[in-house]
Formats: sequence, C-alpha cells, structure tokens
Amino acid sequence: MQNQSIVTEFILLGLSQNAEVEKILFVVFLMIYLATLWGNIIIVVTIIYSPALLISPMYFFLIFLSLMDTCTSSTVTPKMIVDFFYEKKTNSFEYCMTQLFAFHFFTGVEVIVLSAMAYDHYVAICKP
Repeated sequence: MQNQSIVTEFILLGLSQNAEVEKILFVVFLMIYLATLWGNIIIVVTIIYSPALLISPMYFFLIFLSLMDTCTSSTVTPKMIVDFFYEKKTNSFEYCMTQLFAFHFFTGVEVIVLSAMAYDHYVAICKP
C-alpha cells in the first residue's frame, strides 16, 4: 500500500489575523477594485459613444484591453474581499484551479492584445 495524499481544499491564511486590520484591508481592496471596474467601464463607454474614435483599430484594442483587465481583476479580487469576513478561509481544489486558469487565460489574452496594439502603432508610425 502506497502513501497517498489527496488535496481537497486550500487553507488561505490571509493578510492579517487581526480583525481591525482586516476591516481596513477590506475597505482598501474594495475601493481599489471598484476604481478599477469603474475606470475600465468609463473607458469602454466613452469609446463606444464616440463614433469618431471607433474608426481607428487602436480604440478597438483599447476597449478589448479594458474588458480583459476587468475580467482579470474579477477572477481573484471578489473572493479575496469576501474572505476578509469569514473565519474559515478555504478554497476547494477545483475552485483554485479554475481561478488559476482564468487568471492565466485573461493575462495571456492581455499580452496578445498589447502585442497587437504595439504592432498597430508600429505600422501607423513607420509605414503610413
């Protein structure tokens, strides 16, 4: 018989064990998360409602980059913010792997979009 260990959940230690510090961290991370969401939404809405901007591919890439940034920040941050109020801070293995996949997927797409934006700018400047 072999020694087998099966991981079913991960225990998250958190940023602090002090309840007062966790309340402060909750407010700080919530404000940063909401500012990120609102900033990206404002970028998307501004570009969509400005018909003159939609002609350029740069603004299409900027909209897509803002949406990917919103998705990337929404994979990890909400669970972290909610965990500030729970005593038992655990993630299941499946949730952790899904979160890891989503984070890597969205950041990979962001890198591809940034590369496409860089190439678009290169073509616009060097080969007008």
